[in-house]
Amino acid sequence: MSQLVPAFQKDDALLADIEAALAQPEALHIWWLGQSGFLLQYAGIQILFDPYLSDSLTNKYAHTDKPHVRLSERVIDPARLTMVDVVTSSHNHTDHLDAETLLPLFDASPQAGFIIPEANRAFVVDRLHCTNDFPVGLNDTEQMSIKGVTVHGVPAAHNELERDEQGRCKFMGFVVEVGPYTVYHSGDTLWYEGMVDILKPFQVDVAFLPINGNKPERRVAGNLNADEAARLGNEIGARLVIPHHYDMFAFNTADPADFVQACTQYGTPCRVLQLGERVTISR
Repeated sequence: MSQLVPAFQKDDALLADIEAALAQPEALHIWWLGQSGFLLQYAGIQILFDPYLSDSLTNKYAHTDKPHVRLSERVIDPARLTMVDVVTSSHNHTDHLDAETLLPLFDASPQAGFIIPEANRAFVVDRLHCTNDFPVGLNDTEQMSIKGVTVHGVPAAHNELERDEQGRCKFMGFVVEVGPYTVYHSGDTLWYEGMVDILKPFQVDVAFLPINGNKPERRVAGNLNADEAARLGNEIGARLVIPHHYDMFAFNTADPADFVQACTQYGTPCRVLQLGERVTISR
């Protein structure tokens, strides 16, 4: 097996950096944890978007015709994340709803609230063997307040704007307001009609957008490509765009250098994070 992409910082060093960031409570601190997982901290509030911190998919598909060969190091054992207040799952695919990540995480952070698309409640409860009322469900056009954070549900197209029989989104993104900062996590999505009109009014400070593209030969649902992510970030007026959904599995990745080049073309402010790296944003 080839060498894994090394983390910028991991394990003890990552935990120490998360602790050190508490000394700047007025700033927004962001760490990329791999794939679509991001940890945010503001004024001691810790928000964890769509974590995938296991080898469950690599193990599941090891002896199939669709191997999920891992490219990058794991930055942290989820059982060590004892400080998390809010966790999201944008949809039911395992790299966004991973029992091997979430079960030890919720054991370590029993105080954490768990936000999901309401349409996915039965599936989530079955996968995590949790009580039916544990997840907090949200639909598009809805918002909620939890642990000092306001969360808005927005649609995601993966590949379609799929809804259940009650009209509720199965794939979602989340816009989170924490203190003076507004952050958009796309989940997995393609560009869909009306997307800019939905997102632009939020005046997003930081947008987390996928860049791995949509290639049917991969036999998995697709996402924005590097060019689309750069253009979308520009059109919604995001003050910073950070790419995700690459460098986890060999068959389904992209080169962030292409994203940076596209951002230069569109005038989109961007930052590519290494695994476990922090970026800090201040007003």
